[in-house]
Formats: sequence, C-alpha cells, structure tokens
Amino acid sequence: MIFVTGGSGFLGSHILEELISQGKSVKALYRNRRLPSYMPPGLSEKITWVQGDILDLVGLSENMAGCEQVVHAAALVSFDPSDKKKLFKNNIEGTANLVNTAIELGITDFVHVSSVGALGNADGSEPINEEKKWLGNNGLTHYSISKYYAEMEVWRGMGEGLTPLIVNPVVQLGFGDWNETSCAMFKAAFQEFPWFMNGRNGFADVRDTARAMVALMNSGVRNERFIINAENRTYLEIFTWMAKGFGKKPPAKKAGALIASLAWRIEKIKSGFSDVKPLITQESVAIVQKQAVYDAQKMLRALPDFRFRPLEDSILEVCSRYLENLKNA
Repeated sequence: MIFVTGGSGFLGSHILEELISQGKSVKALYRNRRLPSYMPPGLSEKITWVQGDILDLVGLSENMAGCEQVVHAAALVSFDPSDKKKLFKNNIEGTANLVNTAIELGITDFVHVSSVGALGNADGSEPINEEKKWLGNNGLTHYSISKYYAEMEVWRGMGEGLTPLIVNPVVQLGFGDWNETSCAMFKAAFQEFPWFMNGRNGFADVRDTARAMVALMNSGVRNERFIINAENRTYLEIFTWMAKGFGKKPPAKKAGALIASLAWRIEKIKSGFSDVKPLITQESVAIVQKQAVYDAQKMLRALPDFRFRPLEDSILEVCSRYLENLKNA
C-alpha cells in the first residue's frame, strides 16, 4: 500500500492516475472531499481515501499505519509574501511530520515531490543540475525557501533510516482548473493577455512528470534527487503556442521593469480593498524575469527509454481539451 499526500492537487492527481494505471494499491490523504473535476471518471473509486492533515501527527500515524511506501506531494504553492508563515508551516513542518511518522512506523521508502525552486537562484549563466549548491535565501521566494528546507527534512530522515527519492519538477502544464496553479497560464492566453516578459524556465507536461516520477520509483533508485524537465523555453514561446492552440492573438507587448513593478504594486493595492489574493506579486514578477535553464540529463540516464512529449504538441492538445470543456460547460 502506497500512502500519498496531495492527491487532490494538480500534479498529485496525475501521480494517483499513474499509480492506479500500474495496478498499485493507494491510500490518499485529503483535507476536504473536493476532488478535481478533471480527474478521470472511475479513478477515485479505485483509491482508499482518508481524511486528515499533514500537520496532525496523531492522525498521520493512524492513516499511515500498514503502508509500505510514502509519496509526499502535498505542498502550499504561493508567491504572495503574506503567506510566508503558512508556506513554512505546511511545507517544512508538514514534511518533517511525515518523515518522523514514517521513521516511527518503520516505513523506509519515502518519495518526496520537491521543486526546482529548492535548487536555489537561477541566473542563466549555466544550466542548473542536481549538484547545484544552495547559496542562501537572499533573493529567493518564500516558496523556494520552504521547499529547500523541506528537502533538508527528508535528507535528515535519510540519516535516521529513510531511503528517500526526491524529484524536482519544473513548471507543470496540462489540463486542470485554469483558475489555479500553472493552469492559469492557459486562461491568460485564452483571454489574450497582451504583455510578456523575457524570462525563461523549464516546462513539462504534467502527465510526463507523473510518468517519470513513478518510473523512477519503480527503478529502485534511492538516496538521490532528480530534476524532471522536458524543455527550457521562454514564457513568450509558451504563451505563443497557447494562443495558437486557442486561435487567439499571442502577447505582443514587452513588459519592462517599470511596467512590471507598477503591475504588482497596483495588484497589492487592489487586494487591500478585498479578500482576493493579488494575481501578480513582486515574487511572481521576479520569477518570470529570470533566465532559468534546467538540466534533466541525470533523469534521462536513469530512465534511458523515457521520452517526453514535444512541448508544443502537448500544449496544442491541452488547448483543445480546454476548448472542449468550455463548449460543454
């Protein structure tokens, strides 16, 4: 039995789908019973769902009892500075709780879904690989910092008996709720958001990331971390492909530093008059300005038969699914 956290999230739900497709027995933790509308019909019934919270040690111990492997995919993702305490509590303390409970129950096989954000700052001078050293918190988002220290909890667990596998995914693209996560990029493209920035990042189809992660789990490799990245692309390329898939105009106005700084400040002021989180923050603007390039050769050496979908083809397919969903809404 595999114990999975974060199974109702975007990447987590695809991990569940991949595990179930391979005939695995899965117990998935949820905080509320709202499951993703994009989860394939019939999948939920093949999963043993248990209600709980990664911050509840007693509940974790009860729910994890009898399991042989942990897949920790639950995390808070936010680039709003006001969420700093929540990020640290959920991502660091929550991971520590899972590590400690696994050790207490004698579960040594621990798979941790981290992020390339945990690898530190990217300046584009050379591709980032798994050997990159953390050079301190300066200039990094609170999310990246929280994921780095969450990884430290997993490595600490290795010294206490765990045999962990850590994966560091890039930006995930796929069909989901386009009001949340990276899926919101598709909504922005559909609405013909006119601005773009010169930043570059790693991107992968979420289905490929789930497939690669489970393949690494099945390979038996442990006490290692792996970047999962299909292609390094500019945000302009990604949004242009999305616009093509929707039959919309691609962004054509380059947003310089002044416009970007005005945008997040205006959003901050607007959010102060409502309970709605700002759509653009200083941290999110900084991310799309960075020249981040990630090297996934280690993963491809470990899985020599693995192939990623071409990213443009993947985006066009996903756009078709969003259009079909809108038609049937």
